[in-house]
Amino acid sequence: MTVSTDDIVRHAARLLFAGTRLDLGRMAAELGISRTTFFRRVGNRDELMGAGLRLLSDRTWQQALDRWHAEHGDAVRDPAGRLRCLWVMEDYRREVAGNEGMRKLFETESTVALRVLTDPRGGVQPALVDAHVDLFRADAEAAGLTPLVPLPDLAFAVVRLGESFLYSDVLAARSVELTVATTLLDKLVQGALER
Repeated sequence: MTVSTDDIVRHAARLLFAGTRLDLGRMAAELGISRTTFFRRVGNRDELMGAGLRLLSDRTWQQALDRWHAEHGDAVRDPAGRLRCLWVMEDYRREVAGNEGMRKLFETESTVALRVLTDPRGGVQPALVDAHVDLFRADAEAAGLTPLVPLPDLAFAVVRLGESFLYSDVLAARSVELTVATTLLDKLVQGALER
């Protein structure tokens, strides 16, 4: 059986989700391929970690969208009037903050994790910004809102501020305060999307 790049990335994502350190030599052996083939397919450890974390991030984002849809269908607002994008963003942050694998990664490799997660040329942050842009655009159109700033700029600000709170224990030796993050990010998005 041929082991594809996607197979390797999925394996890395499973290990990261479980809180297991990525040991590329061990992974190559587990998958039954040579180290040379392994590196040729996925690059270095940071690149593989980025691909695995992006896969986990994409899945977590999609799961948040699916939970919204299960609770509210195609509505753009919940019964209290809160925009879908605000709900999805909060659900995503809560899932990331509560993930044991992510906590373990930050306990053991905080510098590498931060570098990989927040690299503007990496796989994780740009994909998350794009996901926010798509959701902001859909919500603005469905709710008849006019963005006061370009949506990529709003999405970038939201993602960066969200990272500041999600990783505040590592970045600033502060406890992670998701309620404060939700309040600030909700106000930022509501202020940037005008009726």
